[in-house]
Amino acid sequence: MAGKVLILSGGWDGHEPKLIGERFKKFLDGEGFDVSVEENLDVLKDKELLSGLDLFIPIWTMCREPLGYGFFEPLLEAVGGGMGLAGNHGGMCDAFRNSVEYQFMTGANWVSHPGGDGTKYRVNITSKSNPLTDGIDDFDVSSEQYYLHVDPANEVLATTRFPTVRWYHSANGEVDVPQVWTRKWGYGRVFYNALGHHDDVFNIPEAWELMKRGLLWAAEGKRIAVEKGLKAEDWKSPVKMY
Repeated sequence: MAGKVLILSGGWDGHEPKLIGERFKKFLDGEGFDVSVEENLDVLKDKELLSGLDLFIPIWTMCREPLGYGFFEPLLEAVGGGMGLAGNHGGMCDAFRNSVEYQFMTGANWVSHPGGDGTKYRVNITSKSNPLTDGIDDFDVSSEQYYLHVDPANEVLATTRFPTVRWYHSANGEVDVPQVWTRKWGYGRVFYNALGHHDDVFNIPEAWELMKRGLLWAAEGKRIAVEKGLKAEDWKSPVKMY
């Protein structure tokens, strides 16, 4: 068995969380992982469960519940100790709009998708030498084009150029907004892919290949942390963080 994975599936049905969750599960099952699916946010409170995972995949868009500061501490600690975090589109970076600590960990928060679904745009691979993008060329998509407020510490693997659709933001001129990136959270690996408004976006070979590689890359960090005896406590601080 390659390790344990938990998929948190729910939120807004328009992002097809069940279909995308099933796609991810089928792939990871085939890679030898023990994959479970949960549909209740209470799982985020279970520190013992989270700490035993190799990978956590949030597919939960637009939660507006006032979860409060500290709600995500078990998840922050689990990732900090080596558990991987990987996801896509609104399921990860538009999941918990009122939770800044969660957004800090993921590396961005969604702010707009000018033009909505069906917008035609190009995904530009910016890191040709990274193993996650090796052999993948720029490709075109017809979907939601995500404008994200992004952490400059992210290692950006792909971008898309705005504006594609004229709106207030167009006054700022052209800008390349990150769409795929990796980052670290303590000893944990974080991967995000902004594609995937609907499940069929991953029928695009390049989009699906990026996602598959990102899932596996994020999960691998836990094995390394365990082998080296690395713990989340190494990163903790007594001072106020949020």
